[in-house]
Amino acid sequence: MTFLRIDGVPHHVRVEGSGPPVLLSAGLGMCWFDWDEVAALLAPHRTVVRFDRPGHGLSGPAPAPPTASGEADRIAAVLDAAGVAGPVTVVGHSIAGFHAEAFARLHPDRTAALVLVDSSVEPDVRVPVAAGARVASARLAGAVLAGLGMPAAVGPLLRRATVRLSRTGGGDPAARGLVRECYRASRVWRGLLLENVRYRPVAAELLCLRDRFPLPPVGVTVLVGGAGGGGWVARQRDLGEVLGGVVRVVEGAGHLVMLDDAAAVARAVLTPAPPLP
Repeated sequence: MTFLRIDGVPHHVRVEGSGPPVLLSAGLGMCWFDWDEVAALLAPHRTVVRFDRPGHGLSGPAPAPPTASGEADRIAAVLDAAGVAGPVTVVGHSIAGFHAEAFARLHPDRTAALVLVDSSVEPDVRVPVAAGARVASARLAGAVLAGLGMPAAVGPLLRRATVRLSRTGGGDPAARGLVRECYRASRVWRGLLLENVRYRPVAAELLCLRDRFPLPPVGVTVLVGGAGGGGWVARQRDLGEVLGGVVRVVEGAGHLVMLDDAAAVARAVLTPAPPLP
């Protein structure tokens, strides 16, 4: 277990395996251990980097509201702090798909390929009114929940229920001890609330980045859980078209594709889409 201090915040980072580097970034409220099976499949062939964003997993509290460019720079800083050089395949799940795409646009020379796993999709979004007030409300809600002892009382139960509802392959495979350690902590729920309230501003910022910074000529794979339904698959196909990528539907998988079909995610990394022209 490694903690690297980045911008004054201790970040929990795991590096394993050998070969060309790949970075795995989980979705809202998820942890490094949600990539365990994918990492085990990749480690014989790749140097696998996993990390918890501030306010997630074992990392320190989030000091500021997240931004698309800030999270892209965080990925670069994690790689630097971990001593991982060379272009990296960036894998982003759900909201981290925003961060992965932003990284590719802002750090093109450091990007080898892009894999978006059931990524968040917002083709037409604007920054909500009173965004600052929403952040303040999220911070207040987090403080109130912590004061009432809610994370310690029901945090692990909420985590397990959410995972069960978000996949098709059963319950939460994570070790109970790890779930308790992370989801009983008020900083995790504060970080989740803060990232959630910043969802639309981050999505809107990414649209601006698309206008200003082209994707580098690398392969882009869009993985989508087929259990999300026809409408969701259509939105992911639209995303693939916007990014010039290859869309692969993982039949039978829910939103947590890495838990329902880890092999599909590993294949997307090991057999990347053709580079963009």
